[in-house]
Amino acid sequence: MSPRRAAALHGREGDPTLREHLLATAERLVAERGAAGLTVRDIARAAGVAAGVLYNHFTDKEDLLALALHAHVRSAERAGGEAPVAGSGTVEDNLRTFLRRGIAVHIAVLPAFEGLSCRPKVLERFAELPNPMAGGKGMRSALADYLHAEQRLGRVAAGARPDAAATMLVGACHELVVPPLPLALSAERIPADVPPELVEGLVATVLEGVRPR
Repeated sequence: MSPRRAAALHGREGDPTLREHLLATAERLVAERGAAGLTVRDIARAAGVAAGVLYNHFTDKEDLLALALHAHVRSAERAGGEAPVAGSGTVEDNLRTFLRRGIAVHIAVLPAFEGLSCRPKVLERFAELPNPMAGGKGMRSALADYLHAEQRLGRVAAGARPDAAATMLVGACHELVVPPLPLALSAERIPADVPPELVEGLVATVLEGVRPR
C-alpha cells in the first residue's frame, strides 16, 4: 500500500478498501453538493488521494458518479426505516408508511440529481445499474408485492388490483416532489411541501378500491 493510500485510509473503521473509500467520499459529496458540479479533483481532494488514483478503480468519472448516486439513494431509503410487512399492523397504516417513506426518499435524493440533464452519461450509467430501492425490486414492485401478499391473507379484496394501486401511490410520490419541467431545468430549487392531510387522502382513496367488502 502506498503512503498516500495508507494516509487516506488511516483510522477509518473497518479498514475499507481504497475503492470503498473513494465511493463513500463521492457519495458524501453527492449528498452535500449534488452530482452535476462534482469534478474528479473535488472527489480526490476530499478522499486524500491523487486525482489519477480514481481511474485505477473506476472506468471514468461518470462511472463513479453513477455509483455514488446509486449509493446515495440506497442510504436515503435506509434512513426511512424498514418497509411494512404483510400481516402486521393495518393495511391503512402500512400504506401511509409506504407513502411517507417514498416521499421522504424523493425529497432526500432529488437535489443530488439536479443539473444532470447536461451530463446524460451519468444518468445513462445510473440507469444501467440495478434499481437502488427495495433490494433491486424498486419501490413500485415492492409495494405491489406487499399488496399481493395482503391479498393472499384476505386483508385486501380479492378483486383488487395491487399493481395499479402501487403505481398510483408511487406516481404520487413523483408528482408531489419532482418539480414541473420548467422549474426542474431552472437553477432555483423550491423545496417540496407535502401536507400530511394529502397523504391521508391518497391512502383513503386507494383503500376504497382495495378494502374487503
